[in-house]
Amino acid sequence: MKLIKLLATTTAVAVLLAAPAYAQTRIALVVKSLGNGFFDAANKGAQEAAAELGGIEVIYTGPTAATAEAQIEVVNSLIAQQVDAIAISANDPDALVPALQKAMERGIKVVSFDSGVAPEGRQIHLNPSDNALIGETIIKLAADYLPEGGQVAILSAASTATNQNAWIEAAKAALPEKFANIELVATVYGDDDSVKSTDEAKGLIAAYPDLKAIIAPTTVGVVAAAQVVTDQGLIGKINVTGLALPSEFKQFIDNGASQAVALWNPIDLGYSAVYLANDLIKGEEAAPGKTFSIGRVGEVTLDDTNAAAMAVPFQFDKTNIEEFSKIY
Repeated sequence: MKLIKLLATTTAVAVLLAAPAYAQTRIALVVKSLGNGFFDAANKGAQEAAAELGGIEVIYTGPTAATAEAQIEVVNSLIAQQVDAIAISANDPDALVPALQKAMERGIKVVSFDSGVAPEGRQIHLNPSDNALIGETIIKLAADYLPEGGQVAILSAASTATNQNAWIEAAKAALPEKFANIELVATVYGDDDSVKSTDEAKGLIAAYPDLKAIIAPTTVGVVAAAQVVTDQGLIGKINVTGLALPSEFKQFIDNGASQAVALWNPIDLGYSAVYLANDLIKGEEAAPGKTFSIGRVGEVTLDDTNAAAMAVPFQFDKTNIEEFSKIY
């Protein structure tokens, strides 16, 4: 009997020693597609936040193709893994709602960032910046280098991308009042795929011989368009601008295919998304007017849809692209 008790006690102690001191919180960072420099930078910030907060594992994941269907598969897999939170940049605002609702029903907290999910499919949405300001900025980036005005075209990501569509509508709204001499002749979609974006840029150049600028509010599309302008010997004739990662785009500022681009810090975006997800896991409730801390980035206050804007866009040109290309 004593031997049995001794074995039981020894076994119990061994189990306690083998078990971790706490159950690690798991937050999944689900991106539009893997292999995208913007989201790799966001993951860097997410990992930084996890290290600061402690006890958090960030699972960096996403599909290989930027489609809602592929993201739904990823979300369903994360539900099966019983993660604590999902922070997602959505390929479609509505298609992901049922899967994310299922996640929330199982106690998983859901934050969308960058490209949003409809309110019923998440608890908080973090915009990288104010949509109206981004829309005006991308037009201004072209207009600043077209003193006499001219034709411009937009090369977007997917036609269903929430953030892209909001920025384009804001850009259109700013045109008549603030940029009356700028004519937007077309909007095309490259689906955040470099090959398709390249083909769409070539198509714009062929269709509009008087085109003066291509505006791409997507880090994939802006690189593709600048490469086409470079390859076709159109530097100085067509200016490429939009939203770009300095590390990916420096060569096109250097060679003159672009005069300037803008972006917020994707490192800060991933970092902030993890802070928000962690607050929800700890029991904080999302509600209009509620203010949340996002660590070193500052704080955000939710609007009536439980969304908030992180920061204003920052411009990169010949004066600073070298410095920032070493950061992200």
